Amino acid sequence: MQNKTLSPILQALAAAILFGASAPFAKLLLGEIDPIPMAALLYLGSGISSLGILFIQRSIQKQTVPDQNLTKSDLPWLAGAMLAGGVAAPILLMWGLNQTPASTASLLLNFESVATALIAIFAFKEAVGRRILGAMALITLASILLSWNGGGWGISAGALGIIGACFLWGVDNNFTRNISATNPLVIVGTKGLGAGMFSLILAFALGKPFPNPGVILPAMLLGALSYGLSIQLFILAMRGLGAARTSTLFGIAPFAGTLLSFLILQEIPQPLFWAAIPIMLAGAWFMLSETHDHHHLHIPMEHTHAHFHPDEHHLHAHAPDVQVSGKAHTHHHSHAPLTHTHNHTPDLEHWHEHSD
Repeated sequence: MQNKTLSPILQALAAAILFGASAPFAKLLLGEIDPIPMAALLYLGSGISSLGILFIQRSIQKQTVPDQNLTKSDLPWLAGAMLAGGVAAPILLMWGLNQTPASTASLLLNFESVATALIAIFAFKEAVGRRILGAMALITLASILLSWNGGGWGISAGALGIIGACFLWGVDNNFTRNISATNPLVIVGTKGLGAGMFSLILAFALGKPFPNPGVILPAMLLGALSYGLSIQLFILAMRGLGAARTSTLFGIAPFAGTLLSFLILQEIPQPLFWAAIPIMLAGAWFMLSETHDHHHLHIPMEHTHAHFHPDEHHLHAHAPDVQVSGKAHTHHHSHAPLTHTHNHTPDLEHWHEHSD
């Protein structure tokens, strides 16, 4: 990996730790909250906190990197991401979590990275090498072991619900990848508020009991951190690593969740849990040790995103009185054709096609 990929790697790992904490803490609250209202509160917490931060950020005018705002062409991607990942996935997850030990559920959440990578590869033509494919294979194997219900090679209903949620989040991640240049507070705030309101209306329509006021604030706070802040960091990481690699790194999330399950819930893991851990770790190592270096062409293009100067991918000129050297800044800019060789990831400047 290049040195400049260190920041998105750390962002992806931080996002994973925050999200991994969601399973055991949500498990604590599910005894008092129905799964659908729980999903609503988690996303309302993420949306309200993100929009609140955005409002404060803009009101005091201290936003150091004014990221691109949403455009009309972004709206279909945002709507699809919100429905798949903000409405359907959390409801499936809460339902599955209600029937599955939190430690097992935490590791099953690793299937999200496999789903994201498969969709990125086959639907959005994102390039991956043997190491990423190997990481996906290992994570899939570990997920199968964790899905075993102990009485045969069937998959329990709760595990199937969690895997279905992970697939929907894979759709969400790839849709969000297409608008990742947008301010993540705008994306997470819009998705969280929209998805939370939808789930809340659904809960009322289905006659689900409204939770005790004493657990509403903890649920929303959990959503603000484990969903809101986590997704913001995930979006920033996708700018530099692409969807497949970011989600593969996200595989550390179950280990954070499992550790908290042991400490908080005192759950005793099933024997296959211990067999799955080294397989998961091997998959994460395959991803971290990947290199991707080849001769490639940057076609002429125009777009808007945060960038630095000097940078060989951003050689455009600015007005003489504008000082941008070493500072992150955002504006609409053009790229001239460029051909060179260096180690890179599918970031905003390297979403090119590869030969078979």
